[in-house]
This record gives sequence, structure tokens and C-alpha cells, in this order.
Amino acid sequence: MRHRFHSICPYFAMFPETFVEKHLAASPHDGVVFDPYCGRGTTVFQALLQGRTAAGADLNPVAVCVSGAKGDPPVFSDTRARMDQLRRECREPNDRGWQWDLRQFFDLCFHEETLLQVRYLRSVLDWRNRKDDRFIAALCLGALHGESHRSPNCFSNRMPRTISTKPDYSVRWWTERGYAPPLRDVFDILERMLDYRFRTRPPDGSAAVVEIDARRVADAFPSLEGRVTDVITSPPYLDTTNYREDQWLRLWFLGVEPLMPRGRGDDRHYNADKYWTFIRESMQGLAPLLAERARMVIRIGGRRLQKRELRDGLLRSLTLGLGRGVRIVDDGVTTEVGKTQANVFRGARVSRFEEHDFCFAV
Repeated sequence: MRHRFHSICPYFAMFPETFVEKHLAASPHDGVVFDPYCGRGTTVFQALLQGRTAAGADLNPVAVCVSGAKGDPPVFSDTRARMDQLRRECREPNDRGWQWDLRQFFDLCFHEETLLQVRYLRSVLDWRNRKDDRFIAALCLGALHGESHRSPNCFSNRMPRTISTKPDYSVRWWTERGYAPPLRDVFDILERMLDYRFRTRPPDGSAAVVEIDARRVADAFPSLEGRVTDVITSPPYLDTTNYREDQWLRLWFLGVEPLMPRGRGDDRHYNADKYWTFIRESMQGLAPLLAERARMVIRIGGRRLQKRELRDGLLRSLTLGLGRGVRIVDDGVTTEVGKTQANVFRGARVSRFEEHDFCFAV
């Protein structure tokens, strides 16, 4: 049976746990499993389920919260007690400036009673320092927005689950269709979700997940130097999505400035040369952690690069960045990505592109 922690929170461009399971089963190694762009933590968590030591890193706080909650979960009874405490103490929070200039968005996104509960949790959850708060925050991120007309476990007006549509677009979309936010009791939803997630027992081990640039992961994990034998990961794709922009509402919930309008950092690369420089520099950061022999599985895509360009760019970036001999194991597996939730809500034409899985021996 699929472990119920896997689906705590959807994340753009996530790969399924079966992808990790397959590649770990095929690996000749048994050292540490690592993901330098860990997203929602599928590699890290699945490795724990398969009895492996694992760790991960990501620069996006949403990813760090979700993957950290899965990789090092709290005790169920402690978390349930914390949830009861939060319900009892819920009140109008002292969170001046919480809405910036987005009053109309929040009025249409959440029912006023639901919004008070969301704001309260946003103001008190110490997700960076408390395991129980981090798990509750991760549950909130998974329920914060979604298709509320189909699921009773979404806090918001209708919105995709994978990304947060932009405030102005959301207001127009809801207003044109006459959609109003549903009245939802956040604590009832969280209690149901907590009970559901813990029906499958957490793995015995735990994994550290650190918020850090992939180019500096060796600084965060000195104890793993020379011990990583398996890397299973998916870097940000070229010209596909901006993780900070598309996760802006979840970032707001975590108390992190979402930096709108769109920035031009590593959340989305538009220039192919700069993109490959980013990948090469990421591999330089990872290099000290790799064992003498290692296996790297990378899922990658891009709207303007074909399979051969992606394969050659990866091989070149890995060889230069790691400073070691790298060979490609096979021709790679290609999957077409078609209709997405985001396109449905944006009213956009279906934008198809391909993802490719490449395996390298180091």
C-alpha cells in the first residue's frame, strides 16, 4: 500500500515514489541517498522506506517544510495534542501587515472565519524549530488551496492544488464566475488529515533536509563527505516554471516574503547557457559528498531543449562540475507531459513538453 505521507502536499514537477523505488532497487550501491533539489521529498522519504540513509536540500522554504515533515516526522500523540492546543487558543492574531495590498484577493480566497484560523496558524506555527508544528504546517500547505468544489479538505475558493494562481488573475476568475469562498473549519480538516496520514507507520529512520543553495550542499552536510552513492533528483527545468512565483501563497503562509513580482533567480532560468552554468555549479557543490563510485538518476525537461541537447548538456555539466569521469548508462526514458491543473484554471491552451530520465555512473 502506498504510504500516506507521500501525498501530504502536491508540488509542481514532482515525480512519483515508484520512480525512486525502481532506481534504488536497480542500484548496485548501498550508501547515502541524496537529493540536492528535493522538492516535496519523494526521494528522501522513499529511500527511508527502503531502509536507506537519506538526506536532501532545497532553496524553497515550501519544499523544506514539506520534505522535512516527511523525512523527520513527529510523534502522532504529540502532534494531536499540539493541534488541540492550537484550536483552544485560536484567536485574532497580532499580524499587522499580513495582507500587504491584497485585501480583495484574501476576501475572495477564504471565508472570513476560515481566514482567521489560517492567519492564526500562520502567526504561531514555529515550523522551522518544532517537528509537530512543521508537520501541521505541511498539512496546511497541502490544504491551503485547491479544488474546494470537489474536496472538503481545501481551505480556499477554487484554485489548482499544485500552484497558487496570481492574485489579480484569481480575483478576475472568481468574480467572472460568481465563485465565493467556502466556510471551512481548518482544525476539523487538519485533524482528519493527521489521522489519515498516520494510518501508515512512519519509517524507523529519519532524514535531514536543509534549506540551502544546491551549490553549497557540502557545507550543510560535512558528515556525509564521501558517503553519497545514489543521487535521484530533478533540477528546475529550463523556462518552465518559477517555483517562488507559483508557490507565493504557500510562502505567505510560512511567513516568507514571496518576492512578487517575479524575480530572475534560479527559480526559473530563461537562458540555456546560464542554466547549464547553474547545473555545473550545483554539481561542484555536490562533488565532495559523492563516494568513489556513485550513481546519479536525473529527470529533466525544458520547453526549448530536445532530448539530445538535454542529455549532452547534463553529461558535460556533470563531468565539469564533479571533476571526475562520468558515463551515461542508457539512452534515457522519455515521457510526454500533457494537460495540467494550471492550464485548466488559467484557461490556457495545453502546453505539452517532454521529460527525460537519464542515469549516469560516476
